[in-house]
Amino acid sequence: MPSKLKEIREQVKEELEHIPRGSQPQNELRMFYWPLRMNSLGKKSQNNDTKKEILKKSIEAVKKDYPDFIPQFDEIFFELKVKK
Repeated sequence: MPSKLKEIREQVKEELEHIPRGSQPQNELRMFYWPLRMNSLGKKSQNNDTKKEILKKSIEAVKKDYPDFIPQFDEIFFELKVKK
């Protein structure tokens, strides 16, 4: 595995430590976050979204199926407040 890809994977794994496992929608949040964030950090990325922007997109995606979902994540790490 190329070292750049390995670095990106390690970074995203570390970021996921700030999004705990939990309920079905909470786990889906983690599942959405991983590929979106990997893509945003990749060489061919066209958007270069930050971890905060990727988290927002992931939350929006989960809320399509779970409108009352209140995500759990490290607000300080992501510099984002949970909307309740």
